[in-house]
Amino acid sequence: MEFHMQVSLIMVLFVFGPTTIFTSSSVSSNGLSEIPFKLLDFAQKPQVFDWMLGIRRKIHENPELGYEEFETSKLVRAELDKMGIDYKYPIAVTGVVGFIGTGKPPFVAIRADMDALAMQEMVEWEHKSKVPGKMHACGHDAHVAMLLGGAKILKEHEKDLQGTVVLLFQPAEEGGAGAKKMIDGGALENVNAIFGLHVANRVPIAEVASRPGPFFAGSGFFEATISGKGGHAAIPQHAIDPILAASNVIVSLQHLVSREADPLDSQVVTVGKFQGGDAFNVIPDSVRIGGTFRAFTRESLMQLKQRIKEVIMGQASVQRCSATVNFLEDEKPLSPPTINHKDLHEHFRNVAGDMLGIHRVKDHQPLMGSEDFAYYQEAIPGYFFLLGMADDKLGPLHMPHSPHFQINEDALPFGAALHASLAIRYLLELQQEVPLPAQEYHDEL
Repeated sequence: MEFHMQVSLIMVLFVFGPTTIFTSSSVSSNGLSEIPFKLLDFAQKPQVFDWMLGIRRKIHENPELGYEEFETSKLVRAELDKMGIDYKYPIAVTGVVGFIGTGKPPFVAIRADMDALAMQEMVEWEHKSKVPGKMHACGHDAHVAMLLGGAKILKEHEKDLQGTVVLLFQPAEEGGAGAKKMIDGGALENVNAIFGLHVANRVPIAEVASRPGPFFAGSGFFEATISGKGGHAAIPQHAIDPILAASNVIVSLQHLVSREADPLDSQVVTVGKFQGGDAFNVIPDSVRIGGTFRAFTRESLMQLKQRIKEVIMGQASVQRCSATVNFLEDEKPLSPPTINHKDLHEHFRNVAGDMLGIHRVKDHQPLMGSEDFAYYQEAIPGYFFLLGMADDKLGPLHMPHSPHFQINEDALPFGAALHASLAIRYLLELQQEVPLPAQEYHDEL
């Protein structure tokens, strides 16, 4: 869709009092561009910022793994109750779906993931994880706080919303396909588009980065057991060596990218696990290997999956071994690539540019990491972006999934205001652009 309209803004924002940021009938193009900046000003008010800070730190202290986010979900619902926001629960075990606005079309969604990682936090600070072996090392605690911040902004201006904003608090992003289960639970019912974000340790604070088209790769995982015949290392002719077979498998898997994939179609196959043998002088009966594969189209993912199995089985057979291959589809379902809708990219650039200045809206190269936001994008138009938090005053920040990962909490107001601004402007522009037909909508609103 093209995002052009003629509408007029008549608002002054105050901290917690109800305000009007636009009329339902018309907002000038100049007024429209002021909405994101004014919403950022609201999000940066000490009362709002400190509230988000408290939420983020409380969640950080009490991390929960995928589909176990019961206390996090309880906290989310408590905050929605305080704001008078209706919601559905449970969806996808611990997920929460909130609704702000008219309860009628158009519907636009904004999403945050809630799960933590199974790792020990190594950062010594006042709000360090209180749960041994669990840590919010990917910023999902901040994501929840920012989506609640966006909800507070939207609720303050609910009477002015030209449609309905759907809030998705999602479990199990870290390999559990929580987004897919949210969709299966009806979270995207009637929704026209969805937006999501992720904190980025290398993008400067007050900047954002993204791109149209493929942004994050799709991913899959595999494990294989290669079985031979154990024996003494000094007389290998009486054994069938699975370590040799597994070594040939690993080398051959690299040829899938270097000799079978189009060089312009980025792909990765990495073996990250090799387990076999416990003694220097014993050939083991079997070896287990495991790894991941990545690509930017579902077709390439499926081709890699097929060839990984063929290579493992074939190379094992060449070395007189047998093999079984498991793609872990129950525990770690194949995640599709994250592909940003091109028209929503223009919408994002316009909104973020109005808030931050267009020079702070950066194009970003595709990344081989994966993000289950992609499930939403397979169902409806969607857009995902990176929210900067790098600051020279803090020094270098560690990468996500590091036990030393930290959040620059100054990024919270930017995320909250972007959530709200993207949703508000989308509803306004869509209403002006396309007369929406009568259709069924969420009856709980």
